[in-house]
Amino acid sequence: MTEMMTTGPSPATSSAGAPLEKVPLESYVPPAKPSLIGFSREEIAAKLGEIGVAPAQRKMRVQQLWHWMYVRGAQSFEAMTSISKDMRKELERHFTVARPEVVAEQISNDGTRKWLLRLPSGDKVEKAHEVECVYIPETDRGTLCVSSQVGCTLNCSFCHTGTQRLVRNLTAGEIVGQIMVARDRLNDWIDRETPNGNRLITNVVMMGMGEPLYNFDAVRDALLIVADNEGIGISRRRITLSTSGVVPNIKRTGEEIGVMLAISLHAVRDELRNELVPLNRKYPIAELLQACRDYPGASNARRITFEYVMLKGVNDSLDDAKLLVKLLKGIPAKINLIPFNPWPGTSYECSDWERIEKFSEYIFNAGYSSPVRTPRGRDILAACGQLKSETEKLSVRERQALRAMAMTD
Repeated sequence: MTEMMTTGPSPATSSAGAPLEKVPLESYVPPAKPSLIGFSREEIAAKLGEIGVAPAQRKMRVQQLWHWMYVRGAQSFEAMTSISKDMRKELERHFTVARPEVVAEQISNDGTRKWLLRLPSGDKVEKAHEVECVYIPETDRGTLCVSSQVGCTLNCSFCHTGTQRLVRNLTAGEIVGQIMVARDRLNDWIDRETPNGNRLITNVVMMGMGEPLYNFDAVRDALLIVADNEGIGISRRRITLSTSGVVPNIKRTGEEIGVMLAISLHAVRDELRNELVPLNRKYPIAELLQACRDYPGASNARRITFEYVMLKGVNDSLDDAKLLVKLLKGIPAKINLIPFNPWPGTSYECSDWERIEKFSEYIFNAGYSSPVRTPRGRDILAACGQLKSETEKLSVRERQALRAMAMTD
């Protein structure tokens, strides 16, 4: 299972013959001079061994590099002044600490920032790959939404990304690199000058482009670096991974990563979810919810978030709300109701506000937190497609995901 999830899913098909999942068109081709960003301590030690660093020195050198990269945010080896000049020159000959390239930045009136990041292509003929990450500031937190794939594995019918091809999985370094870029641009490293020294980026959500659990190994390795107390140091309780329901890897997420879990549910009946989230044909609702009940570490203090986009006349009836409450019985849960944001060509509409409020009220009275998420960064999200090509606009799912985590509970 690990190998399949690392390289992408097998092309299962729906009853209509359309693929439920896409196979990556490309694979990552490492540069001749790799960045150390995203390597584990063990991998860095091995790299140092390859360039002749003595075994007795490797642990110390790894700790020095780790501190300079992830605590101080050094963007070159030259800046790592506690390392000897000769060692810095040797490191510079073989490695970099490069992050993804920032192609464009947009800043909203409310402080939300969005960066378009360029990644190397495995094929020199192809144009460079691009992904986006978004920072949403609030009074008590700063949330960074991070991508896991170029494109997306899945074909969710209400999601614009579902119309795109899956180009390739991101590496652990490219996932961690998005956080490094955001901290660079926000001046959010240890030596920045602020009255209290508090971090601007306090929360990370794996809710950008892609299905994280179809790139499990890289996502796991990246998030373990993000949560490392001697490095970036973001608590696992402030990291949320969102999945459309890749059941076999949900348990692994709890056991091997230990972060908060979010489920893109969007329907309470299999026949409807088969249409909205075709992956449901492979992992139906009952199987998905059982995986949630079994999720390691789930409790009232570590609730699973269920994302539910409100679609007019599709999934927004009071009967849907009642069945949702019934289905989630026994699961420590909160429910994010997300107003749908239509995109050109979609047949779906957003539910009426009165209907959304009644839906929310029923769920709340049943004992669940059910906030209706309101947009942040509206002025830049509305024009987000201008940053990418016409076939690679920021997806509805990405916008919904940002909204879902943009408000305080």
